[in-house]
Amino acid sequence: MLAELPRAFYGLAELAAHWRALGENPRGDGRPVLVLPGLFNADRSLLVLRRHLHRLGYRAYGWGLGRNFGTRTIGAAGERLMARITELHLVTGQPVTLVGISLGGIMARVAAHRHPEMVRGVITISSPFAGHPSATNVWRPFQWLSGERIDDPALLGQLAEAAAPLPMPATAIWSRSDGLVNGLNCRTSACRAVEVRSSHLWVQLRAEVLSAVAQALAEQRLS
Repeated sequence: MLAELPRAFYGLAELAAHWRALGENPRGDGRPVLVLPGLFNADRSLLVLRRHLHRLGYRAYGWGLGRNFGTRTIGAAGERLMARITELHLVTGQPVTLVGISLGGIMARVAAHRHPEMVRGVITISSPFAGHPSATNVWRPFQWLSGERIDDPALLGQLAEAAAPLPMPATAIWSRSDGLVNGLNCRTSACRAVEVRSSHLWVQLRAEVLSAVAQALAEQRLS
């Protein structure tokens, strides 16, 4: 955990050095992509990721729900998130690809299970969807910010739902050196797994992660 902040700042410097080269990532096909932030974060934290996707040719959208406080933000049944996905599905006339960071990735997988007709694919980034909430260094802040208990049967049921194989293409981007969550809980054998070297903090700003997202979107297009 102590190494997270300096590694995050190193990632920013690395991004600045590689930003121009990232423009050579595979081009997009104009599909709508909804990007979901991690715990306590809002759309502002994903400006760089959305800008990167825009320049590649995707229509990237923020979720527009403010900071992510778990069910306090999206509703007990995720109805506010589903309303946003439904809105984009109707406006664009296409199923939506979901890209979620950490807690946002868990939410993306649950939403995809519940309404597969509106979701084209899912990409998770450092999302510990395949393990118990206690297998992280942030379970106490999660309880405080979300108002949920990690031993709540409803929460554990949502995690089990998130961990189940998805009926659409899914990619899990994960790091073995993640300082906040167990990287091994961020992927399963039922989805394509891409390992990167990154801290958890500001993972969405790492050049390697931005490139991995672009590659995953291109491969999902061919699926």
